[in-house]
Amino acid sequence: MTKNVYTVGQVNSYIKNMFTQDFMMNRIYVKGEVSNCKYHTTGHIYFTLKDETGALQAVLFAGNRKGLAFSMKNGDNVIVLGSISVYERDGKYQLYAREILLDGEGLLYQRFERLKRDLEEMGMFAPEYKQPIPKYIHILGIVTAPTGAAIRDIQNISSRRNPYVQTILYPALVQGEGAAVSIVNGIHALEQLGVDVMIVGRGGGSMEDLWAFNEEIVARAIFECSIPIISAVGHETDTTIADYTADMRAPTPSAAAELAVYDIRELEGTLLSLQLELNRNITDRLERAEERVRQYANRLKLLSPVNQLNEKRQTAADLEEKLRMRMEQQVMQRRHELELLAERLESLSPLKKLSQGYAFVTDKNGQGICDAEKVQTGDTLKIHMLNGKVTAKVEEVEQEVL
Repeated sequence: MTKNVYTVGQVNSYIKNMFTQDFMMNRIYVKGEVSNCKYHTTGHIYFTLKDETGALQAVLFAGNRKGLAFSMKNGDNVIVLGSISVYERDGKYQLYAREILLDGEGLLYQRFERLKRDLEEMGMFAPEYKQPIPKYIHILGIVTAPTGAAIRDIQNISSRRNPYVQTILYPALVQGEGAAVSIVNGIHALEQLGVDVMIVGRGGGSMEDLWAFNEEIVARAIFECSIPIISAVGHETDTTIADYTADMRAPTPSAAAELAVYDIRELEGTLLSLQLELNRNITDRLERAEERVRQYANRLKLLSPVNQLNEKRQTAADLEEKLRMRMEQQVMQRRHELELLAERLESLSPLKKLSQGYAFVTDKNGQGICDAEKVQTGDTLKIHMLNGKVTAKVEEVEQEVL
């Protein structure tokens, strides 16, 4: 029996050391299709990389999840950066991933995310650096391809919304080699011309087609431009670095034209409404002013000397009329009282008694006699009647007991 007998653990450990000492195995890129992808509750991701010739077990530990910028799933073609080592317990070797990139377009997406993160850290996406888009413009600058749907849509919508706005096109390359430099030159050229606002964009396409708008030189040109820029790249679902650095993002070139050019019909409607409101306000103010003038005129009329004199005259006339009526009332009252007294006096008048057949008897000295005891036989009496007097001599006196 040989003396060189090793345990399973020793063999696995030896093999692991072999992998550890191999420089290439410690930093290796492996490309393949993802299968058996499982997200563990601990945060680890277990998956298999495969191609037409074989398969390789792999794991991305939770501590390295920052190296995965997308949601990995079965069927994704990826490039994994990591190291090959042995899991001693099972005696299996596997790929320990540190960073996972999508293959093909995925690489562009990773570049996009990396540049986006770097520029955001520089503050180039900060809202405080965004310039406001002017509401009413005279000159619209456009940086896009001279042919294609984008320029036609922008020009058609611009002329429909406001035919008085001048559009200046800088015919730029928007795809392929030299496109980024061409876009930057267009931004600088239109900035020198002094346009009011600028639209930078193109129609839809793949990520490779739109990549010029993800270049850092384009992002910096947009950020540093003194003219407000509206980005309009691709369709509504497409997003580029230019969208983040621009002062405003439009989902499509057509929408960019609507944002840049104010609809003159809406302006005319607004002006008409303002005119009507202004006329209504002026009319209301004039009416209120006229009413105040009438009130002031009435107050002035009431406070004027002539009106005061007329008012005093009227007051005097009223008092005079009241005095006259009081006097007439007093006269009538006194007259009535006088008539009553006259009637009483008349009822007591000797003449009335005399007219009723009575007579007033006096002695010869004119003293009235009303008592038979004061008359003696032979006295001379005077009898006064209504229309004269009679002198008589008493022949007999008869007294009556009362």
